[in-house]
Amino acid sequence: MSIQYEEKNRLFVLETRRTSYAMAVNGDNRLQHLYWGEKLPYASDYTLTAVPELASQESTLDVASLEYPGWAGIYYAEPCLKTTFADGVRDVVLEVAGHRVAEGAAPELCIELRDARYGLAVELHYRIYEELDLIERWVVLTNGGDRAVAVESAQSAQWSVPGNHSYRFTHLAGKYFHEMQLRRVPLTEGKKVIESRRSNTGHHQNPWFALDRGNATETAGPVWFGALAWSGSWKITAEVTPFYEVRVTGGMNDFDFGYRLEPGAKLETPAFIGGFSAEGFGEASRLLHRHQLTNVLPKEHAGNLRKVLYNSWEATYFDVSEKDQGAIAEKAAAMGVELFVVDDGWFGQRHHDRAGLGDWYVNPDKFPNGLKPLIDRVHGLGMDFGIWVEPEMVNPDSDLYRAHPDWVIHFPGRARTEARNQLMLNLARRDVREYIFDFMNRLLSDHDIQFVKWDMNRPISEPGWPELPADRQKEIWVEYVRGLYEIVDRLKAAHPAVVFESCSSGGGRVDLGILRRMDQTWPSDNTNALERLKIQEGYSYGYAAKTMMAWVTDNSADWLPLSYRFHCAMMGSLGIGGNLHHWSDEKLAEATRLIGDYKAIRHLVQEGLLYRLLSPGEGKQTTAVQYVAPDQTEAVLFVLAVHQSNADPLPPVYLQGLEPDRLYRVDGQDRPVSGRSLMSQGLPVRLEGAFQSRLIRIASV
Repeated sequence: MSIQYEEKNRLFVLETRRTSYAMAVNGDNRLQHLYWGEKLPYASDYTLTAVPELASQESTLDVASLEYPGWAGIYYAEPCLKTTFADGVRDVVLEVAGHRVAEGAAPELCIELRDARYGLAVELHYRIYEELDLIERWVVLTNGGDRAVAVESAQSAQWSVPGNHSYRFTHLAGKYFHEMQLRRVPLTEGKKVIESRRSNTGHHQNPWFALDRGNATETAGPVWFGALAWSGSWKITAEVTPFYEVRVTGGMNDFDFGYRLEPGAKLETPAFIGGFSAEGFGEASRLLHRHQLTNVLPKEHAGNLRKVLYNSWEATYFDVSEKDQGAIAEKAAAMGVELFVVDDGWFGQRHHDRAGLGDWYVNPDKFPNGLKPLIDRVHGLGMDFGIWVEPEMVNPDSDLYRAHPDWVIHFPGRARTEARNQLMLNLARRDVREYIFDFMNRLLSDHDIQFVKWDMNRPISEPGWPELPADRQKEIWVEYVRGLYEIVDRLKAAHPAVVFESCSSGGGRVDLGILRRMDQTWPSDNTNALERLKIQEGYSYGYAAKTMMAWVTDNSADWLPLSYRFHCAMMGSLGIGGNLHHWSDEKLAEATRLIGDYKAIRHLVQEGLLYRLLSPGEGKQTTAVQYVAPDQTEAVLFVLAVHQSNADPLPPVYLQGLEPDRLYRVDGQDRPVSGRSLMSQGLPVRLEGAFQSRLIRIASV
């Protein structure tokens, strides 16, 4: 049983293949966290310890961790729940009221807490992914009273790890064009906060974290980790109490947050998944990757390999026409491209980024016969057809805005701040949701489209919702994201054959919430292959390679070889975005060969186990990434130089994840060698000249 309850000690133990998670009801009828980590053998290993007597300035809750603390009593650490009741009482005292268990492939435990006086119920949900050592948590609030409750913070979970004063916090930071940069900082007393207040996931932080005791590596050491499934404003707080209790709390951002919970109403928080690995950061990543491939990605396309994509943006920008797009499609198809995508500029009066956004009709001057002739031509070339949209936005210079200026997010009497010359439609409104669903549904119903690139090119400002009473307008942070999810869910249900890609000026919307609805993401507008290596490395800590679109473009084409740019992009789902009109016959022929190479190994990249062997951020001459088939019968290794000079001989690359006693044949070697040899003696790799790269296939004999 993965969920166990011991009645005598009121003890809950959740077990996965290699981990356990324990909590118990204490003498005050409060749910107290006991343990999370490597699996322990006996129920007696989990005990409620007596809290020592403390000075009046200290809090016992800094020593004994509650599982889901409400703000109440002598408590000054990060709470999970903060409310104001109708009579002005501003704390919440949560006591255990019962529990239930649902068995199945992913068993669930629900523990019900209730406020000691008011009718507020809090259901703590735990879903167990036993083979992946993961626990998914979320909370459902229900107002069982007869008066409204103002919710000021409702977090998804608080993760407590064994107390220690030397934890290290790993997260992904950056900014536009430099997303997903790996950061590691020691935790001391106090709080380390990563967050987005921008209404999207954000470029500056990502809702993924890892904790270790300062000495874990890629291959060894205990690591606790988690990822939040929310595509709006979020916050994760890592806190060390004065008594070295270490906790990570996360969920919807409580900045400018407010939710009026009417009698009988519910509020469900986003899921927050957590896991433990005793085998370092590499295994922690692989557990999350397998979870995404098997449990998160939309089922319609989760098992399909991503097609090689061409996107026309860099070739034409807004100067889109049927004739030119068709000419580019001819060249793309000849290279072996499988999916042709028309980017921005095909609709409305969209000749630049200052007008037309929101007017979703096919521009009659650019496509006098509509999109069908181009779509038919693309299909006739053996490719799928895809299109770019940005449904959540509007230009002030558009028919839509002139007709519905009230549809944008704004404060009455304040200027409406533009970014990229556009404003945000209020997806919290029902009429706006229906407008977006209607035009997208007609676009996909009237045209034979197989792929949608869904973009979002600005964050929120002036977050007003004037149609609501003042005490409810802060609900926009929740209802906007719910609106987005509802629209995409409806479109996916109506058009299950269409693949969706999430984009937000690059990596502004990468999280497990959007990946439940969209099949892949665009992690950065930065396509410089050398800089992209760090972005892709950071991405791999939290997200699977199959979900990551990676393009070969003309960025850095004057100094990085085409093969180098391809090898970098082959480490995800491959796309091409360069201007094919400017590619020579020799370059087109080389690209054709490299696309063929990718098709031969993409099943390993997209569905295999990823091993980060050499990091591009550690000052080494090379970076190396390996992908291994789940059955260990084959692998592919990418080695890329990250410095201009490589005059010194390169050390061997030590492979991982192979079956030790199996023989493997390696590209370029005359005789097979054992997996143990490749992992213990390493593989010699020679790179000739500056910024060279190698793709090496390894297959069992």
